[in-house]
Amino acid sequence: MSLELVRLLVDAGFLVLIWAVQLVIYPSFAYYSQSNLLLWHRSYTKRVTIIVLPLMFSQLILGIIHLYQVQNWYSILSLGIIVTLWLLTFLIFVPLHQSIDKNKPVTNACKKLVNYNWYRTFLWTILFLTSMLYFLSI
Repeated sequence: MSLELVRLLVDAGFLVLIWAVQLVIYPSFAYYSQSNLLLWHRSYTKRVTIIVLPLMFSQLILGIIHLYQVQNWYSILSLGIIVTLWLLTFLIFVPLHQSIDKNKPVTNACKKLVNYNWYRTFLWTILFLTSMLYFLSI
């Protein structure tokens, strides 16, 4: 299996995941009472991390390997998007999730998750489309 195909599959996995998070999971937080959300959120974050972290590390490692092997528009652009997604995730989204776990202004954090996540949804969609275009061109 080629590196490009593996990258496309990982990017497709993220595309499905991020749209499910954006359209279903994050908006559903508004339907929980604060105490129920606190209980559910702790369980949810542990479970979703089992899916998200391997995908994120795979995407980063594959992006670095591809850039090492080939320096072209795709390898540079895609790694730039991946690094941006990591920064957004760990500088914005992890703290928002931690604020929910610490029972801080939960309603505000939930709204921010939905609103800010459009940036990641856009970037992961662009990354997938870019990977698909590149894969089809080789």
